[in-house]
Amino acid sequence: MWVGWSIFKLGALGHLLECASQLSFELLNPGYVNWEKIMNTEDLRAAADKFLVRSGLLPSDVMPAEEGPIFNRADGTIIWDTDGKRYLDFNSGQMCSTLGHNNQRVTEAVQQALTELTHCSSIYRNVKQIELAIKIAETVDLPLSRSMFIQSGADSNEAATMFARRYTGRTGIGAFHLGFHGYTDVTRGMSYIAASPGYGPSVPDVYAIPTPYAYRSEVSEEREDWWRPMLQMSMELLDRQFPGNLAAVICEPIPSSGGVLEMPSGYFKALKNELRSRNSLLIFDEAQTGLGKVGTMYCYQQEDVVPDIMTLSKHFGGGLAISAMITSTEIEEKVVNDGLSFGHSHSADPIGCVAGLASLEEILEEDIPGKAQKIGVSWQERMGALQQRYELIGDVRGRGCLQGLELVRSRRSKEPANTEAAAIFEHSIRNGLLFSVRGQNSNVLRFVPPFSTTEGQLDEACEILEAGICKALASASN
Repeated sequence: MWVGWSIFKLGALGHLLECASQLSFELLNPGYVNWEKIMNTEDLRAAADKFLVRSGLLPSDVMPAEEGPIFNRADGTIIWDTDGKRYLDFNSGQMCSTLGHNNQRVTEAVQQALTELTHCSSIYRNVKQIELAIKIAETVDLPLSRSMFIQSGADSNEAATMFARRYTGRTGIGAFHLGFHGYTDVTRGMSYIAASPGYGPSVPDVYAIPTPYAYRSEVSEEREDWWRPMLQMSMELLDRQFPGNLAAVICEPIPSSGGVLEMPSGYFKALKNELRSRNSLLIFDEAQTGLGKVGTMYCYQQEDVVPDIMTLSKHFGGGLAISAMITSTEIEEKVVNDGLSFGHSHSADPIGCVAGLASLEEILEEDIPGKAQKIGVSWQERMGALQQRYELIGDVRGRGCLQGLELVRSRRSKEPANTEAAAIFEHSIRNGLLFSVRGQNSNVLRFVPPFSTTEGQLDEACEILEAGICKALASASN
């Protein structure tokens, strides 16, 4: 008994000494956080406020990240926060989980790959990189055939502009004034929808051209080809800004951050002809439109034009980071033979390539374009019904799983309802629906439901959205 009591006292003394030592360490190191003690959302917010750089992608007039939820798990179309609250994710993460959160095929493929080859030299080739290039080549139209794999959409767009410049021997790049292509210095310089002061001068030899915006067109829409004068003006501007020096025009087939803008029929074909006559290239940034999202494998297939260079990212990796730049053999051979090299330490990592392969298999075998088309039709039926009930909804547009609602205070004046958009966003996120607010006036609600979304979830999202509309209208009338 004495021995047992002695052991107990020694154990208690040891515990006290351990606690005292820990307390002394924490007092002497005020920046230290004992993560074992962080159990709730309040503690996580405090830690985030202390240790994270407060950077986000939301406009300043909507709920900032520090006031929003902290997420910790997800499945399909549903994501949960640290309080156990459930959300319908109609933003698909940052549009990178459109296959559905934790897609089973991608998850299983990556889990297996982690036991084989996680990373290898980005200088030499690996098996999965080659297999992915073969698979992509089977899905695109000639002359597109050769792929380079990087990490983000910005990376792939930087590669695309670099290839265009080296191939043509010119430096000028044109881009839509409502387009978005990334947040690196180069891609921010040609992302005019994200233009803001304080970042220093833009990159040289990049100029904006008008985005055809049917709902807010400055040109009469009486004729079907109302956009032709705008295109001619765009080319004349580029000819004067880059006399004999235009390398390429880069554009999204549907400018997404610009407000989910549907391009008029025939525009891209005419643009390609104008560029061809100048020996310049057309680059399609299909980060937000490619890989089944808009009802076909790629959006260019709906535009009757094949770009000279195409870029992919977002849900390409099923939630993991990988992007691609795809071009022709002719362009690749000239550029590489001239000595160009491009990439990063993690370019064409086997894990990313495995995720890309699994993602492509899911898209092809599960008819993801067909699913996207059905979701788009169902969603627009619901939005059309809301539009009939609420003057606030000025325009319903989009394709497949990329949808937009433009909000206006009056359909006659088309005054942007940006305050109402922010109020609807805040109501929706507090009631379990995630989407984003975009557009040049921050008055377009953008919805990107995952391919896993059910009819019941579309109904639920519509109910939350309508309640938000009613609340915003009531607040505006007071």
